[in-house]
Amino acid sequence: MKSYRKELWFETPHRRDFINITPQVEQCLSESGIREGLCLVNAMHITASVFINDDESGLHQDFETWLEKLAPEKPYSQYRHNGFEDNADAHLKRTIMGREVVVAVTNGQLDFGPWEQIFYGEFDGKRKKRVLVKIIGE
Repeated sequence: MKSYRKELWFETPHRRDFINITPQVEQCLSESGIREGLCLVNAMHITASVFINDDESGLHQDFETWLEKLAPEKPYSQYRHNGFEDNADAHLKRTIMGREVVVAVTNGQLDFGPWEQIFYGEFDGKRKKRVLVKIIGE
């Protein structure tokens, strides 16, 4: 069995962003040479997320609106975590959106359903953060 590991780095210009990282993950799969196996993609920071969904701007705005209703950024004083930092909402949003995804690899391709794409969700941006891609298989 082969194993491949690579870190992808992101620094968003906004506090919150959704980035389609499917092309970068597909490049990792190509570099790995693995044809059959599993691909794990996970955020290595507790205020960022990796998830699978449709690449549609209206849906991304719906996510933003929904997450802000569930865990509003302000007022900062509403959260006990906020003291030295002001990112309690980002921790909660990450919990809702998830830490990682696992995608089957079949015939050297990510085995997606219709419209599925991999996204990096940033909830406390403007600094460098990383995503781990780990692929195992034959």
